[in-house]
Amino acid sequence: MSALPRSSLEGHPPTSRLRLAELAPAVSGSGAPKVVAEGVPTAVRPDDQTGDGRYPIAWLTITAPRGATPTATSICACGRNLFAAGHHKALALIADHTDHKTRCPLRITQERTAS
Repeated sequence: MSALPRSSLEGHPPTSRLRLAELAPAVSGSGAPKVVAEGVPTAVRPDDQTGDGRYPIAWLTITAPRGATPTATSICACGRNLFAAGHHKALALIADHTDHKTRCPLRITQERTAS
């Protein structure tokens, strides 16, 4: 069996010698390659919005997709991190999260310092 003749349109043509890629000249025409992109901020700027001094302490995440088991997660900055799966357990965790807001040590400390 003989090999089929190779079409000139397939693949890259063979090269006679290898050479390194050349750097493109800078837009300014100086000939020096650009090292850093222009217009990119190098530091994060502070948020211009002024708050009222409040910040979140506790988070309650509830997921209840149709036809699936509902879940709830209660996370607090004081170290509380609870998870519940199932309808009744999720409802109990929601009630416990609401109760935790009244007795959380971080919240009590903030209310004392505010008054």
